[in-house]
Amino acid sequence: MKKGQNYNHPKRGSNHKVDPIKDKKHIQTIKKLLSDKPLDYALFVVGINTNLRASDLLSIKVHQVKDLKPNDEIVLNEKKTKKERRITINRACISAIRGLFASKKYRDEDFLFTGQRGVLTVPTVNQKVKSWCRAINLKGNFGGHTLRKTFGYHQRVTFGTDLPTLMEIFNHSTQKQTLSYLCVQPDEIRNVYE
Repeated sequence: MKKGQNYNHPKRGSNHKVDPIKDKKHIQTIKKLLSDKPLDYALFVVGINTNLRASDLLSIKVHQVKDLKPNDEIVLNEKKTKKERRITINRACISAIRGLFASKKYRDEDFLFTGQRGVLTVPTVNQKVKSWCRAINLKGNFGGHTLRKTFGYHQRVTFGTDLPTLMEIFNHSTQKQTLSYLCVQPDEIRNVYE
């Protein structure tokens, strides 16, 4: 193994996917598990209620969210695409963020998701999501991207958001790409035969 190489990281172009959390009971169980950990709780709640990648979640600064009310927007430049993205923040996110603010002192220029060792990293988010899912005995392949996929999955399956809207939200070029990304297509095909 070369210095800095990670054999657990998928090779570029490989088809390594993480799963969304499909069952709302599992989401509630994780929320209960994290209820006394304001940082983890806020990370989970904001992650599953927005379409942000882990890297974009970690780029949120306190001044962007401190005075928000439900259905206000924040504006971020996505790290991956460099595109400006407007994200509406719902009541659950606002509540979780307020709980985080109540847990420790923040300055306006601080990053929102900061632990004892500084700003959280994407590998740390991956580890956290894996540990939360493992703690509730959830079977599947989970990681930081699970949060974003959970948002999309429930937008489609629970709330019936149409595919063109989801394609726009996730910046996908085809409906097939969106269905595959959200792990919806196999379920829909299976339901046809039932």
